[in-house]
Amino acid sequence: MNRERVSPDDIRAAIATLQAATGSARSGLPEEVFLFVSSLTPMINVDLLIRDEAGRTLLTWRHDQFYGPGWHIPGGIIRFKEACSDRIAAVADRELGARVSAEPKPLCLHEITNQNRDIRGHFISLLYACRLESPLDEHRRFDPQAPRNGDWAWHAGSPDNLIRVHEIYRPWLDAAGSGNA
Repeated sequence: MNRERVSPDDIRAAIATLQAATGSARSGLPEEVFLFVSSLTPMINVDLLIRDEAGRTLLTWRHDQFYGPGWHIPGGIIRFKEACSDRIAAVADRELGARVSAEPKPLCLHEITNQNRDIRGHFISLLYACRLESPLDEHRRFDPQAPRNGDWAWHAGSPDNLIRVHEIYRPWLDAAGSGNA
């Protein structure tokens, strides 16, 4: 569609249709709307760096159309008017079936862009140091014989099959027992 040929009234009508389909953005967006919005503006997400007493890092398995199969740090997109701490809690519950506490400030901030993709192609990622406050959901433990999207496992250092976009976190994962990053 040629931007110059679309009238302001047509744009307002399209926006009204999207708003009617979306409802409150505070509870998240329908997938189609989210993907559209992600092609217009950077997404801000929190990633949870969780370590156990042995210095291992908790990662979850991911296999989707955007990142393929591999391990990643649990995380999620911050919703409209949502506090980072609330998104951290929601990610821990949704991805791990657990509660966590988090440091108030992120360990680092990374800008991630994929020059070859517009949908989900630009992120501002905040890495938070977190600590488990409840047991993990054992039903979500990773089974290498039957990998499922979202299952978790502890890792001593970076796995070889870390998803490419999380290569930025390799120093944090490899520093797991050292306390350095």
